[in-house]
Amino acid sequence: MKSLYTILVLCCLTTLLNAQDIDLEQFASGFSNPVDIVNAGDERLFIVERAGRIKIIDGAGNVQSTLFLNITSDVNASPNERGLLGLEFHPDYANNGYFFVNYTDNNGDTRVSRFSVSSTDPNVADPNSEVLIMEIAQPYWNHNAGDLAFGPDGYLYIGSGDGGDGGDPGNRAQNPQNLLGKMLRIDVDNGTPYSIPADNPFVGNADVLDEIWAIGLRNPWRYSFDRETGDLWMGDVGQGQWEEIDMEPANSGGGFNYGWRCYEGDAAFNTNGCASASEYQGPVLDYNHSGFTHCSVTGGFVYRGCAYPDLIGHYIYADYCSGRFWSINPDGNGGWNDQEVGSFPGYDISTFGEDMNGELYVARLSQGRIYKITTDAAVSIDIEQVGDVLTGPEGYASYQWYLNGDPVADANTNSIDITESGTYTLEVTNASGCLFTSADFVGTVDVENIATLDAFDISPIPFSEVLTLSFDTNAPTALQIQLLNIEGKVIYSKEVNISGQENVSIRPGDIAAGVYFVQLNSEEGSLARRVVKQGK
Repeated sequence: MKSLYTILVLCCLTTLLNAQDIDLEQFASGFSNPVDIVNAGDERLFIVERAGRIKIIDGAGNVQSTLFLNITSDVNASPNERGLLGLEFHPDYANNGYFFVNYTDNNGDTRVSRFSVSSTDPNVADPNSEVLIMEIAQPYWNHNAGDLAFGPDGYLYIGSGDGGDGGDPGNRAQNPQNLLGKMLRIDVDNGTPYSIPADNPFVGNADVLDEIWAIGLRNPWRYSFDRETGDLWMGDVGQGQWEEIDMEPANSGGGFNYGWRCYEGDAAFNTNGCASASEYQGPVLDYNHSGFTHCSVTGGFVYRGCAYPDLIGHYIYADYCSGRFWSINPDGNGGWNDQEVGSFPGYDISTFGEDMNGELYVARLSQGRIYKITTDAAVSIDIEQVGDVLTGPEGYASYQWYLNGDPVADANTNSIDITESGTYTLEVTNASGCLFTSADFVGTVDVENIATLDAFDISPIPFSEVLTLSFDTNAPTALQIQLLNIEGKVIYSKEVNISGQENVSIRPGDIAAGVYFVQLNSEEGSLARRVVKQGK
């Protein structure tokens, strides 16, 4: 297992120095020991409290007063690594109403159960609908893991810890006849209460339990699937020195052995009876506690939201004790960049969550608060005008221009030749399918040439109270001067006769700050120019 962490730190110093820092924006509060954040395919977020409660935050950030589920009487939440630890909604939840929970029962054992939502209230579960899916005996109180996730294949993945104590004294993680210290994969849509997927990697091998997808995990506290690639990312909590991040490509086929207890991260731990390091699947990276306040990795998600493009494709994770956040993204050469993107001392980050749009959230355990991950790099779609051409940014996957709210036919590139004045907007889509819209832009064109005008200028721009129009005509010309707002409504009109070089002042009166058009009308045609009225 080749160690990547030191190499990454040395090779990617420039990336570290230019890291896109994240911010944590408080989204909701008032929770007791929140340990999981999950969406059900709609705008709601479901917050799991370790004691055995599930609460709902609506799309506006309001915490619903009615509990979604309360199974506190069935949950053993003491000591602090026990409790209701994980929640996952069935991929077809909108139709079947099934969701799954992972909790420690009153005997101290792990239970994975299915519940159903109420048939009359989408914000309340049926507490009497429990169907036991799997039970795993726990020899100790710690290392219960507890996460659940449906893969893109529709199967339920269950990460189990090694059974606890310290150093895996029973070597359960390496025991192929024990479900502890493994990643399990089951089919909950067939069988009673489940069946084994035919392509599980050890099916047909009598030496390995059929449920096992991967071996050699210590305590995979949080893991997730990249919603775009299907890759599986795991934050596996270390023993006392090393925390690790593991990644399993979507096309791996499973069967990996991640090395615990032989190795803690890339470092040898207890190699008695172990194969050589090259026989195990090494982590993407590991990080050391020494010299830091690190203590326990909290695995996160690959960001696939739209609000912060600089984060797209970055796997975001954190350390529970230090409150430091990092991101991992491909370096383009088959390796990985790893960079610190935020530090929030004292923030005990217990879990990450993803909303229906791919935006990321975290929970602070002791304070009971939910935060949304943000950055300062929001998208801005800027439009510029040169002559009668409007131009937007390059590099997007698709474009659509609009004039006064209506799509312009065949205007599907980053620039457009305009033939009439009006309010233009531009919609663009990036490679990830995220849609961004520009602010309104008032584009102006010379509607038709007025041949008798050799020159026509306006000053000052922006103006406060008075606009001065400077003319140079080659023949006497009768003009109607109009001031129009961006909806095209005439708010000022004046008729003048121009001969030679003349200046004409107009005073539109008390009008709001904003964008307007000065339009000249004559028997020969019309001209329009954009002006800006500044505030007082």
